[in-house]
Formats: sequence, C-alpha cells, structure tokens
Amino acid sequence: MISAKTFSAGLLSACLFLLGGCSNFTNQALNSNGVRLYQNGNYVQAAEQFQKAIASNPKNADGYYNLASAMHKNGKLYNRQEDLLQAEQLYNQCLEYDPDHAECYRGLAVLLTETQRQDASFRLLEGWASRSPAIAEPRIELARLLEETNNLPQASARLVEALAIDPNNSRALTALGRLRELSGDTQQALSNYQRSLSINRFQPNISARIASLQAATSVSAPGMTPPNGTRTVQQWQPNVRY
Repeated sequence: MISAKTFSAGLLSACLFLLGGCSNFTNQALNSNGVRLYQNGNYVQAAEQFQKAIASNPKNADGYYNLASAMHKNGKLYNRQEDLLQAEQLYNQCLEYDPDHAECYRGLAVLLTETQRQDASFRLLEGWASRSPAIAEPRIELARLLEETNNLPQASARLVEALAIDPNNSRALTALGRLRELSGDTQQALSNYQRSLSINRFQPNISARIASLQAATSVSAPGMTPPNGTRTVQQWQPNVRY
C-alpha cells in the first residue's frame, strides 16, 4: 500500500508566511494526488505525481516508495521489465533515506520473489532483522515469506519472536492466529484473534472470523461431536496476508 501523509488546512495559510512550509505542503499534496490515481489504477499518472513529489523533497523516503509501487504495478500489468528494474532501484533509494521503511521492504521482497530471486528476498529480510533487533516488523515480513514457501513452523517461530519484541503488535497476533488455525489449534487461534482485535478494532475480517470460530467451538463442544468423532475445521483464506 502506498503512503499518503495526512496534513491540515492550517498548513496552507502557513505557506503565505513561510516558504519552507510551502515545499512540505506541495510534497504532501502531490503524494496525496498520486495515491488517489494509484488507487484508481492510473499507475502512469500516479507515477508522474510521485516524481514531482520527489523533486519537491528529494529526501522523503515515502516519495521513492510510492513511485516504486506505481512502477512495480505498471511493470507487472504490462510485463515491462524496464519498469520493474526501475521499481527495484527506487525501493533501494527509499531504504537509503529510511532504513526501517516496512512497506518498502515488503514491496522489494515481493518484487525479488516475483522475479525468481527468492533467496535474495530472504537475505534482504534477514539482513533487516539483524540490523534492527528492536523492532518486530522484519520478523513479521519474514513470517509472511516463510508461509508463502510452506514453512509454517518457521513462520510461527518468527511471529513469536516478533511478539516477544512487541507484545501488542496486532499484525503479528493476527498472522499467528491464522497459522494456528491452519494447524488445527482453534482455541489458541481464537485467543490470538481476540487479542489482536482488542488492540486494533478496525479488522472486520477478524471480527467475522472470531464469530465463526466461536460458533464452530460451540457446535463441537462435548456432547455435540460429529458422529465419527472427527473435528470439522473451516478453511479461511483472507484477501490480504498479515
């Protein structure tokens, strides 16, 4: 997801007095315009706005990330290798200005995987985790990549590491709940989901999942077991991983 920093109308009046403030306002407005175009699938037009945003503030990591995302999407959509190469370069520029830009690491890891360089994707995220031992995000991104390669035990281990660093990380709790549900540990999955939702209530998919698991748990309670004694586990595939 591309970045759009929020800004207040008060900045506009400040621009009348402070020239430096105008530059910041312009940068945010250009990024916001680009985000709207991106969300509508107008990746080329979005890229033009992001290029202008970078020109107005060459040290803003979000501008490079946004432009990389637009080029990445356009490259995939039209099979344009030159766009994918430029996107890779822009992701790396973003990380020069913000070495812990989580969205940028995610975008670059996805691009490397899509271009048949999964080993490089792992090295990228492992290096980030090594350089930033005090933040949870590198472990969460590694867990995502490990799950995509069907290494569920290692994915779970990485999420446990992430929660040891940040016990209130709702993304890690949601992801761990999903892995535990896939493994058949319904009660622990439900606990993870509930805790995640208590931290971040804006997760409608998780609210629905909790209700479904609670209903399934009630049905499979003692005295209500299916005739053959087996447990029914509902499959769940979210639209967005983590």
